[in-house]
Amino acid sequence: MAKLRVAVIFGGKSNEHEVSLVSAAHVIGSIPRDKYEVTCIGITKKGHWLKYIGSTDEIPTGKWEQHPDNVPCVLSPDPLHKGFLAIRQDGTVQNVKVDCVFPVLHGKNGEDGTIQGLFQLSEIPYVGCDCLSSAMCMDKDITHTVLEANGIRTAKWVTILESQLDGELSSKCDEMEEKLTYPMFVKPANCGSSVGISKVSDRSGLIAGIKLAFAHDKKVVVEEGITGVECECAVMGNDSPFASAIGEIKAANDFYDYEAKYENPQSMTVIPADISAEASAKLRETAVRAYKLMGCEGLARVDFFLCENGDVILNEINTLPGHTPISMYPQLMEHEGLSPRQQEDRLIKLAFERADFDYE
Repeated sequence: MAKLRVAVIFGGKSNEHEVSLVSAAHVIGSIPRDKYEVTCIGITKKGHWLKYIGSTDEIPTGKWEQHPDNVPCVLSPDPLHKGFLAIRQDGTVQNVKVDCVFPVLHGKNGEDGTIQGLFQLSEIPYVGCDCLSSAMCMDKDITHTVLEANGIRTAKWVTILESQLDGELSSKCDEMEEKLTYPMFVKPANCGSSVGISKVSDRSGLIAGIKLAFAHDKKVVVEEGITGVECECAVMGNDSPFASAIGEIKAANDFYDYEAKYENPQSMTVIPADISAEASAKLRETAVRAYKLMGCEGLARVDFFLCENGDVILNEINTLPGHTPISMYPQLMEHEGLSPRQQEDRLIKLAFERADFDYE
């Protein structure tokens, strides 16, 4: 039987480009080569798509972009092509057909439904959540709204739009101080990896944090700070998803920002979390419920705060969680007995199952 062809897409124009490169190297190295033939597609920070045939080792460093055999390419939205159009130097076009796409893209244009819409037009099975689910989970304001409407608690929040920055900033800050208490967290509504987030303790910090967050998005969410154990749960599956054990974050910094996640070796993850069996069961149940409510498929990481009184506060749902060697999602799944090879194999199979593709 011929190997199934899987395209791994990495990089992208988002401010999480570098994290994507590290995740992609892990995924590419974990896909079982006895079952799948891998095609690597890198997207530069400027948005150029390149078919890459070099060493996986060159991807995390960014050196892959300079490989002399890179070929510009595009993913065709025409289902007849079933893949990419690679544009050779002489102007001729090669149709690079694939059976499945594994997007390892973090942040804007990667996990916000944008590229998922392109996959759906192309009618190629792809790993992860669909266009609508990705968009809803990426937008923190929408996530809050949908979950709260369905009885899943999130932090109290107030949303401000960029169009309100000039004439309504003062009144919006008044609203925030009326509805929320300090410390507050100011977040771009559509960013991941804790990029552009500020923890603020007074009005001047609040204003500065809002302006910083608007550098990354046109909508900003301000949330009330929650005191509790930071917990994460990995969920995998389509119609019948399962939740992993709970992992606990021990951030080296004041909160789990980008530097604490990826650059500070003092940050720790504890698996399983040092919490009661009852609390663990409640978190896992809530993770699966939220996953289904938001229409997630394939995989997602659901992040919580577990308060001292036992309350569970859902922080966010990450539809394309990091797959770096230190990322919580692959670690949690390994704790469940799934090796990286088994994880990627199962995620690809879930993509085929959703598309009703016979992969056996």
